[in-house]
Amino acid sequence: MRVMRETRTPSDWMMFAVLTALWGAAYAFTRLAVSQSEPSEGFSPQLIIPIRLTGGAALLLIVALWSGQAWPQLRQWRAWVAMAVMGFVGTVAPFLLITIAQQTVDSSLAALYVSAAPLFVATMAHFAFHDDRMHLRKVLGILIGFAGVAVLFGPEAMASFGSASVTAQALCLLATFFYALSTITARFAKDIQPFVFSAGFVSFGAIMSWPLLLWVDFEALNPSASAIAGVVGLAIGPTAMASLLYVILVQRTSATFLSLTGYTIPIFSAVVGYLAFAELQSWNALLAFALILGGVWISQRMSAKAVTD
Repeated sequence: MRVMRETRTPSDWMMFAVLTALWGAAYAFTRLAVSQSEPSEGFSPQLIIPIRLTGGAALLLIVALWSGQAWPQLRQWRAWVAMAVMGFVGTVAPFLLITIAQQTVDSSLAALYVSAAPLFVATMAHFAFHDDRMHLRKVLGILIGFAGVAVLFGPEAMASFGSASVTAQALCLLATFFYALSTITARFAKDIQPFVFSAGFVSFGAIMSWPLLLWVDFEALNPSASAIAGVVGLAIGPTAMASLLYVILVQRTSATFLSLTGYTIPIFSAVVGYLAFAELQSWNALLAFALILGGVWISQRMSAKAVTD
């Protein structure tokens, strides 16, 4: 038996904040990519997903080559399987499921479902990792954070609950499970070099997304400059930079800690929405933000505890 102290350093929190900003910016970049006055001026989801993943993979492959980190040998099949699984459950599958679901599910209801990822992660991590066990303070913090997201999206989400199909809501829930599973997979693969792992799983995701291009009408495309800026921004920030930071952070902290970005991203997205698009939040936003930040702080304010190896 040994004592393990689960503390978060200032650099951990800094990376957590940057990762939140990168993933939160995806909503603004996506809006630029798809929201145009004429449909032909924007990009369809079937084109956005392959572009952002392929562009992100290209950048990460260059970074991995520059870093000099060694790729797993072919006989190390577990490492390659981990990257392939991450490529599917962490990128292509949830992207597609949420895109399909949002044909009938309001974005606020989809966000509420996806924000449940920390609950999935905390449960799975409790049984998967000896250093990421659930305890009262962690559970309380996670529940408070989820309550904050519910306050933020709840009223609008509940209003659209009846109009959304059961199948679409099931797809949102499945996407949430995939997001959680990707975090657990990344933690299991913590022995793979971070530059290599991020480049590997995003490359697998890109390849898996290429069949979507069969449904794209390229002749009708006449993308605007803002739409192009949107997909370029998606490839660089929320895909390439975020994937690398994601791997580094999950390897040095815990799966549950990383999953809490699911609570903080709505705050950043709301701030960006206000600054970039003048989107005003409802009166309950401040209460929601306080609950979210308070829940994250409580769940990570841990005392030393004994852990049996």
